[in-house]
Amino acid sequence: MKPLVSIIMGSTSDLPVMEKACKQLNDLQIPFEVNALSAHRTPEAVEQFAREAKGRGIKVVIAAAGMAAALPGVIAASTTLPVIGVPIKGMLDGLDALLSIVQMPPGIPVATVGVNGAQNAAILAVEMLALSDDAIAQRLADYKAGLKAKIEKANQDLAEVKYEFKCSK
Repeated sequence: MKPLVSIIMGSTSDLPVMEKACKQLNDLQIPFEVNALSAHRTPEAVEQFAREAKGRGIKVVIAAAGMAAALPGVIAASTTLPVIGVPIKGMLDGLDALLSIVQMPPGIPVATVGVNGAQNAAILAVEMLALSDDAIAQRLADYKAGLKAKIEKANQDLAEVKYEFKCSK
């Protein structure tokens, strides 16, 4: 089994957030890898990873970083693969990381999810993969149908909650 998605984080302190991406990819049966690389502490390794990822069969990179959050942009600058940035909540509730990731110069795009949005990053990566893989597309459709069913069940459960002044059905 070869990874299709690479999850890169600035340090293992980001793992509690990024575990949601790992779980989502695992649940949707998408082969992935996870590594810690720092744009500031291991810049050569980051650039080497980015240059070699496509040749290793990686289709999408999810890159997480906090504070200055250079990692997603540095990776995007060295590859033609799509890069999804996950800003990690840190010093300024993640606003610093969010702004660092979304403010990329023309020609070096990084798709960006919300602060600590690792699960959405995984789903976005799967949506990209589903464009060319019918089996992945079906698993994604089944997952999204399950989301709908959860909300429908929640509404049914809420209908059973009784309050004296409750007006909804």
